[in-house]
Formats: sequence, structure tokens, C-alpha cells
Amino acid sequence: MQVTRVSMLILATAVARAAAQQASGVVATFNQYNPERIGWDLRAVSAFCSTWDADMPLAWRQRYGWTAFCGPAGAHGEPSCGRCLQVTNTATGVRATARVVDQCSNGGLDLYVAVFRQIDTDGGGMASGHLVVDYEFR
Repeated sequence: MQVTRVSMLILATAVARAAAQQASGVVATFNQYNPERIGWDLRAVSAFCSTWDADMPLAWRQRYGWTAFCGPAGAHGEPSCGRCLQVTNTATGVRATARVVDQCSNGGLDLYVAVFRQIDTDGGGMASGHLVVDYEFR
């Protein structure tokens, strides 16, 4: 009986952690990191994650567009650094992958403008200054 309760607790914890890795209806704004101009240098933009990720290989830093993360679900601070999010524009269904390189305080995401434009295929986000997105850690 005791083993069953422990097993159920472990399973419930795993399910809660998996569910906490995604969120829906989150506001995403955009940021002008301009990584191309600064050689993809996280220190040059004073990104929070530069402490841990600034010396990652250039190919790793270039692979995905950047985002600041302060969403309602998922780890914050150092544990989110370097992780990737699949971000979906809820209005159009268009998706992109972004790498967490920074923190924010808007309760959502602050996408590098190139990623923002990639999923803003109908122009509604640029017109209003934000998108409503779903995200999932990958």
C-alpha cells in the first residue's frame, strides 16, 4: 500500500512538471537584440543568460532566434537559460523556435524582432505591438 502511494506521488509530480513546461494565451512583445550586428555576443546585450551561455559555440548561439522569458509556466532564471521554446502565434498557427537568453518582466516573452516577424504573418502583432502566443519548452 505504501509503495503504491509513493508511486502515485512520483507520477503526479512528473505530470505536473510536464504540464508546467507550456502555456497558452501568453503575450509576446519584441526586442531589438540585433545579434547579427554584435556577432551573437550575449555579453554585448547584457543578457541575463550570458553568465552561463556566452561561451557556447557560435553555431549554438546562432541556431535559433533569441527570446527573453518570464512566462507563467516553466523554470525561470538560470534553469531556463539556453532552453528552446516552440512559440505559436494563436491567431495564425505559425510556429518558430526561440532560445531563452534573457529574462523579462512582462509576464510573457520578449522575442527578438526577427522571430516575432517570422510568426506575425498577418501583421497583427506589429500593428498592436504584441502577439498572443502559446509556448512549449523543447
